[in-house]
Amino acid sequence: MNNHAKVRSIAQGGIIAALYVVLTLIANALGLANYEIQVRFSEALTILPFFTPAAIPGLFAGCLLSNILTGCAIWDIVFGSLATLIGAIGTWWISHKTKLPAMAKIYFSPLPPIIANVIVVPQVLSRVYMLPGTILYFSLTVGAGEVISCGILGLLLLFVLRKRNLLTDL
Repeated sequence: MNNHAKVRSIAQGGIIAALYVVLTLIANALGLANYEIQVRFSEALTILPFFTPAAIPGLFAGCLLSNILTGCAIWDIVFGSLATLIGAIGTWWISHKTKLPAMAKIYFSPLPPIIANVIVVPQVLSRVYMLPGTILYFSLTVGAGEVISCGILGLLLLFVLRKRNLLTDL
């Protein structure tokens, strides 16, 4: 990778991290960023590894900063951010390393962040915050929020970016 490409990649990751933080803070102001009901608008950005690997560290950094800024417990900061990282890597892998048909890659791309968060976040809610409720309940509430954020908003973002030929040179 030449210097221009490295700088571009770092800049893209930084912009994605900043967008993630801003969108999380908006969701937090509306009471949607943390705990059992989570519809983080920022999670729609987890579709961006479909276009560029620069999104992977950007999403991780954005989630890490968002969790710190919204006052999450240390284990939520660590494991919530790792769930986003795993989801971003999974999205990139589906879109770049599988032999799936193009449309299958598109529709399967939101699944890794949804699955990662449905597995990790309910454990954090139950064990770290000791919220009343079962893991199954938290899985359903977090899963619903992730389907809205990643599955619906993320796919809408993907289709808009593809239709407008934005990020096509990535």
